[in-house]
Amino acid sequence: MTETFFSPCPRGLESLLVDELVELGARQPRALHGGVLFEGDWALCMRVNLESRLATRVLWQLARGRYRGEEDIYRLAYGVTWAKWFTPDETMRVFVNAQKSPLRSLEFITLRIKDAVCDHFRTVTGRRPSIDTADPDVRVHAFLTFDTATLYLDTSGEPLYKRGFKRARVEAPLKENLAAGILRLAGWQPDEPLVDPMCGSGTFLLEAAQIALDIAPGLGREFAFERLKHVDRELWGRIRAEAQARQKPLRALQIRGSDVLEDQVQRAKQNLAAAGLAGCVEVSCCNVLDLVAPAEAGVMVANPPYGVRIGEAEALAELYPLLGDALKKNWIGWRCYFFSGDTMLPRLIKLKASRRTPLFNGALECRLYEYRMIAGSLRRTPAQDD
Repeated sequence: MTETFFSPCPRGLESLLVDELVELGARQPRALHGGVLFEGDWALCMRVNLESRLATRVLWQLARGRYRGEEDIYRLAYGVTWAKWFTPDETMRVFVNAQKSPLRSLEFITLRIKDAVCDHFRTVTGRRPSIDTADPDVRVHAFLTFDTATLYLDTSGEPLYKRGFKRARVEAPLKENLAAGILRLAGWQPDEPLVDPMCGSGTFLLEAAQIALDIAPGLGREFAFERLKHVDRELWGRIRAEAQARQKPLRALQIRGSDVLEDQVQRAKQNLAAAGLAGCVEVSCCNVLDLVAPAEAGVMVANPPYGVRIGEAEALAELYPLLGDALKKNWIGWRCYFFSGDTMLPRLIKLKASRRTPLFNGALECRLYEYRMIAGSLRRTPAQDD
């Protein structure tokens, strides 16, 4: 039976998510602002949750209708057969997003949808589910346009970028699905050497190693759809088993990471160990300016700090020209990618970017800068800027 789903993703990765969903078997995928609408059966829903590296969630569309006021949305939500999918013993939370909605209070709409779901359960079962805003069993999502409301049930639970194993964290980490998207944009292939010289907690390293070994990103976690009453658990077991059978044996990979801070190196090593990948990736403590390419060609990818703290901007302004010099000296033959929200990077690195891709890290607009380090001058002229 064909269902309609929506998968949000980091803004800028929508077209890549379309391609990935097609690879997983989705039908009629359509890129929208911040995600992809697609069709498929429940086997596809399970597979996308388990195997998508780019999606943030998989939302199952349950109802869609026009509205003029809050009570229209209440009636739309009340009419959904919620008791068919979950029980009043499970906790729930309602999330509402809107684009150009004329309604004044999203908080009130959230309350009315919650009331509609609870009233439905009271009518059908005589009991209502409890609300849990911290860790609900069931997440109901609503999206409002100027005159249309769409209701979804979240089949994922925790965001899909939470792979289920990463433990040692750093401040403002790069989300895993954004890191996977950047690796796709870089065109990196598992048989190519990969280096992250500012690896932090190791997000790029973890994503690259999973790609190289064909490890489904969701194998180490659970999903909200597993709690739904109608789910075919035998089918889900087969899908998981197929993904596990595809996984390649662990081996040393051509993936290396380093960081100038020893505590960051230790965090990356802890995360790789938690994912069972400790022996697959080499991590060391080193300044990016002192690194030398380990092969004649490959991909460098890095997420430098953005200079948001006092004193950081000045330090980065000194680093960027030196970084440009180090790339010219030590990385000829490599494709180098820097993901940053700092507009000073492309100006001060004094190299000509061959490509600039707009991406969002949460609400922060960033760029992925590509530098192809070929023999000969790539120096910018003073007139060039971002």
